[in-house]
Amino acid sequence: MSKDYTIDASGKILGRLASEIAVLLVGKNMPDFVPYKDNIFNVTVINTDEIKVTGNKEVAKKYYHYSGFPGGIKATSYGKMFEKDSGKVLRLAVLGMLPKNKLRSRRIARLKLYKKAMLVGRQA
Repeated sequence: MSKDYTIDASGKILGRLASEIAVLLVGKNMPDFVPYKDNIFNVTVINTDEIKVTGNKEVAKKYYHYSGFPGGIKATSYGKMFEKDSGKVLRLAVLGMLPKNKLRSRRIARLKLYKKAMLVGRQA
């Protein structure tokens, strides 16, 4: 049983949207939820370039990447990462909210992100 969800992210707060998506991917909204079972729910998010954050997070929030070598830590601000790829910001937020187990990679693979609203049944 596969179910598809489509979420419009325009004007929504990053963390609240990410937690909503994580619940759908895990399947906690279903009455037959068990933690070890992987429900097949596909989540599509449109308008990821219109996500909002509160407070001073655009300049204060940092994403870190470590190469493994001494002095190899890199920091990127939320604003720069959002400018470059707004979907990656949302994907990282959802990934942090999913359970850290063997099902995590399968669940995050079912998350599809689009910057603009898709035109369904119309030619642009």
